[in-house]
Amino acid sequence: MTELGQHLQDYLGLRRGLGFKLDRAGRLLSQFVTFCEQDGAEVVSVELALSWATAPDRCSAMWAANRLCVARGFLRYLHAFEPRTGIPPTRLLPSGATRATPYLYTPEEVAALMRGARGFGSRLRAAGMEAIVGLLACSGMRVGEALALDRCDVDLGAGLITIRRAKLDKERLVPLHQSTVDALGVYGDERDRLSPRPAEPAFFVSAAGTRMLYCNFHLGYQEMLRRAGITARSAACRPRPHDLRHRFAVDTLTDWYRDGADVAARLPVLSSYLGHVDPAATYWYLSGSLELLGLAARRLEHTYETER
Repeated sequence: MTELGQHLQDYLGLRRGLGFKLDRAGRLLSQFVTFCEQDGAEVVSVELALSWATAPDRCSAMWAANRLCVARGFLRYLHAFEPRTGIPPTRLLPSGATRATPYLYTPEEVAALMRGARGFGSRLRAAGMEAIVGLLACSGMRVGEALALDRCDVDLGAGLITIRRAKLDKERLVPLHQSTVDALGVYGDERDRLSPRPAEPAFFVSAAGTRMLYCNFHLGYQEMLRRAGITARSAACRPRPHDLRHRFAVDTLTDWYRDGADVAARLPVLSSYLGHVDPAATYWYLSGSLELLGLAARRLEHTYETER
């Protein structure tokens, strides 16, 4: 192994030891190290990193910026061992990326979406898709977290879900409302009847009795949207599974404002519940709807007037 390759292994080991998975970043950085070694340069320069980031033919500005961002993290680490290492400025390659506008489903749309699952030919797939969408809508879980659940992670007696493979390998508990417990119980009975000997311990199983894959869930979700008649509101506001999580967060914040709760004090609780590493990620939901922005603005105005 080359010296640069060893530094990469040490860097990835350090970051992964802190909880970062770095699956895609690890693959990209391996390609970056190979690129640098083939160049034969004694020191990795900003120009060399930029050349690698923009090397793929016809790559988008966002993709090139992402590649350079991955390289930048490694080069900052490498700079501690080789001070001549170039560190690309953070805005050297502007991506032009903007966050998608959340599609905030109405309760009627969520109900229609779940009914759309009943059109699948496989009763097992239909039951699973309906249960997953319902769980996402009422818990704010990520799609990947729901699909990764094993049966031992879902304690319907205690009304708790244990998420073991969240971002940064964090583990957290998600309490469930009784109505959700009842719905998951109905799904579990149907699943056990239709797939009495599943191939995996997954809670949500596919028509083949294996763990449901995200790609298959996504295809099924698109079909459910079509059946429910749910379409994009604009080019930047398209209905996605992740928007069920947005809806949960926005509805929670809106209810708190309406009830006169101390939102600033409760926000860390919501942040922990959603599995956010940084509460700043939760604050972003404040811009999720015009109603929520209005409630927050009126609260701020009232506070200002009171303090005058």
